Amino acid sequence: MEGEGRVPGPPLPTPSPGGGGGAGADADPPAGAPGSTRGPLLAAAEVLSLDDEEDDLEVFSKGTSLGEVNSFSPSMPISPSSMINQYKFEDEPELKDLFITVDDPESHITAIETFITYRVVTKTSRGEFDSSEYEVRRRYQDFLWLKSKLEEAHPTLIIPPLPEKFIMKGMVERFNDEFIETRRKALHKFLNRIADHPTLTFNEDFKIFLTAQAWELSSHKKQGPGLLSRMGQTVRAVASSVRGGVKNRPEMFTEMNDYMETFSQKINVLDKIAHRIYKEEREYFNEMKEYGPIHTLWSASEEDIADSLKGVASCIDKCCKATEKRMAGLSENLLPILHEYVLYSEILTGVLKRRDQIQGELDSKIDALANKKTEKDLCLATWESFLASQRVDLHVEEDSEDRP
Repeated sequence: MEGEGRVPGPPLPTPSPGGGGGAGADADPPAGAPGSTRGPLLAAAEVLSLDDEEDDLEVFSKGTSLGEVNSFSPSMPISPSSMINQYKFEDEPELKDLFITVDDPESHITAIETFITYRVVTKTSRGEFDSSEYEVRRRYQDFLWLKSKLEEAHPTLIIPPLPEKFIMKGMVERFNDEFIETRRKALHKFLNRIADHPTLTFNEDFKIFLTAQAWELSSHKKQGPGLLSRMGQTVRAVASSVRGGVKNRPEMFTEMNDYMETFSQKINVLDKIAHRIYKEEREYFNEMKEYGPIHTLWSASEEDIADSLKGVASCIDKCCKATEKRMAGLSENLLPILHEYVLYSEILTGVLKRRDQIQGELDSKIDALANKKTEKDLCLATWESFLASQRVDLHVEEDSEDRP
């Protein structure tokens, strides 16, 4: 389902020339990332750390997308096919009809696992929703399910990332308050990025994620693709790998693939270097935290050099504070942004691969059609030759009968 009906609103003023909303982009990668047509990268998101698959890291920055202007009257609802979620006119605030908040984390301890759920509150004025407000609880695995369903339904769109493991040991403790709050903000941004997307916001699985109770969502998850569908996907994937490169890939996509390969290599190197710098800074910081008190205690037992030792302890304390400030800048600004570029480079690479797969399937169908046409032409030529020979034989027989 690419679009849904919308609740008609009050008449909108006609935008002045040059104003009005532009078509919403398919996604909102960081500024400067390949394929980006959006504004600059917004606020850096938080960094999380876990050691198991359940507790992967999320690093996000919030972006917004603008829908196309579609004039309408109070008595005429917007067409579901418009897939517009926002309107923005010159010198006017954005008008939205879907608001999502992720808050109130709760820890759950069972005999098998320990996990955290978050409250997801949705307020909307859309006609396809049965109520104007919903409140559900979701765990991180539910967000992973949503992302996979969006990728399945929209293989050529850039889906906002929920990162795989992004482990930075020593930065945060498992399930401490800092980590939980950081994850909450990341999940909040993830859902709002989808809500602001002109196509993804109308996805049926997204609606179910926002509205279904836990048991309903669990039941819906079990309704995955059937065996034949999964076999078809596997066969296509194998055929694509065997087929090799795409024969008729447009030049622009070849250039994109080359650019993404180079960009991905370089941004991954920068990401690793930044993490190594942070690790070294932290080790230096931990050492200085020990040396300061040692010099202070030393000064108490050495009266002759007590002032000098206290001065050294004071300098170490200042260096310690400066290093801590520098570390905070790395962890809050540089590291999340670099990792977000890494995540988007992976997503763009995946989208280009899926695009190649679709192109490969099209090429194979075109080749099959050409072969059938060739076979048809050959068959027609054979029949024409046979019919021509029959006419010649008929004429010969008639001529022989006419002779005295």
